[in-house]
Amino acid sequence: MSAAPRVIPLRPADRPAPGIAAPLPLSLYIHFPWCVRKCPYCDFNSHEARGGIPEDDYVGALIADLESALPSIWGRRVSTVFIGGGTPSLLSPQALERLLEAVRSRVNLLPQAEITLEANPGTVEAQRYAGFRAAGVNRLSLGIQSLDDRHLAALGRIHDAAAARAAIEAALRHFDNVNLDLMYALPGQTPDEARRDIEEAAASGVAHLSAYHLTLEPNTPFHHSPPAGLPDPDLAADMQVAVEEILAGRGFEHYETSAFARPGMRCRHNLNYWRFGDYLGIGAGAHGKLSFHDRIVREARHRHPQAYLEGVARGEPIQSRTPIAEEDLPMEFMMNALRLNDGFPPPLFAERTGLSPEALRRPLEQAAARGLVEITPERIRPTELGRRFLNDLLELFCP
Repeated sequence: MSAAPRVIPLRPADRPAPGIAAPLPLSLYIHFPWCVRKCPYCDFNSHEARGGIPEDDYVGALIADLESALPSIWGRRVSTVFIGGGTPSLLSPQALERLLEAVRSRVNLLPQAEITLEANPGTVEAQRYAGFRAAGVNRLSLGIQSLDDRHLAALGRIHDAAAARAAIEAALRHFDNVNLDLMYALPGQTPDEARRDIEEAAASGVAHLSAYHLTLEPNTPFHHSPPAGLPDPDLAADMQVAVEEILAGRGFEHYETSAFARPGMRCRHNLNYWRFGDYLGIGAGAHGKLSFHDRIVREARHRHPQAYLEGVARGEPIQSRTPIAEEDLPMEFMMNALRLNDGFPPPLFAERTGLSPEALRRPLEQAAARGLVEITPERIRPTELGRRFLNDLLELFCP
C-alpha cells in the first residue's frame, strides 16, 4: 500500500491577483473540416467531402481569417501550430505550403516552432508526406486507431491494418516526430488484442502515442445505436492498466491522461492547452482562448464550412466571443491542468487566470482530504486515485 500523499496548505493571498500581468504562451490552431467518410464514433466538426473540396477558396479564407485576428494577438510570439480536422492531409502540399507561408509572413512564429499536421492512413496521403515536410510540417499525427482489420471495420475506418503499417513506415521516413492515435475498449476487443495493438505501436519507432478509451459521444451514430460487444467497465479498466504498463516498459512517459511520449518528445501544442495557455483558432468551427489583462475570452468560428466561407467573405469569421466568468475560471483551469500527471506549480494558477490562489483553497483541501490530489510547495498534482476518478475530482471545482 502506498503512503498517503503529503499535504501542505496553500498560503493565503494577501490580496486578489491584479489581473494577467504578462502575455501567455500562444499557439495557433487551424481547422480543416473535411474527411473522406465520417466515422460513427466521431463528434468533431468534420464533413464528408462529397463533390470535392474547395481547397483554394478555403485556404484563402483561412488567410483572411488570420489577418482579421491579428489585432488581438499583435506582437505576441506563436510557439506551436496544429492543423487538425477532419483530415487535413487531404490538402495538397502546394495548398499547405501556401497556408504556412501566409502564417509565417503574418505572425511572429518562433524559428523552432512545433508544426503538427493530422493525417489518416491511405496511399494518397502517404505519397504527400515529403511535400508536407518540405512545406514546414515537422510533426505528423496519424489516426491509426487500431492495427486489427476486424476492429478497424467495426470503427468504420476506411483503411485496413496493412495501410496503417504502410503509413507509419512512410511517416517515419520523412518525420522524426510522429504520433499515433489508438483506441481501446473497442467492440468485441479482448485484452490480448488491445495489448497487441499497443505493443506493435510502441515498437514501431514513433516518438508519441495517444491512447483513448472509445466513448459514445452524444450526436454520433454510436451513441444512437451502440455497437455490440463493448467491453464492460472493469474489462476496459484492465485494458487501460495494460496500456500504461506496456508503454512504461517501452520507455514512454505517461504525462497526460491519454498521452505517452519518449523523453523530450511531449506534444508542445497540447501542453499549452493543458497549462491554460492561449490559442487562436481559425477555420470552420475552430475554437480559441485569448487572455487580456482584465478578461479571458473564448471565441468560436462559424461551424459549417459554407457558413464559415460566407462569414469570412463578410468580414465576420467569428460566430461567438464570450468572456469567461470569474467564477468559472477555477474549473476551466483545473479541467486542463489536472489532466497532467505532473500537475502544475502553484503560481501558475494566478499567472494564467489573474485570480488569487485563495479561489482554489477550499476545493483543494477537499480533494486532498479524499486522497485525490497531492499538494507540495512545488506542485499540485492528481494522485493515482485522482487520475482514475478525474471527473469526481473536477466536480469539486465547479462553481
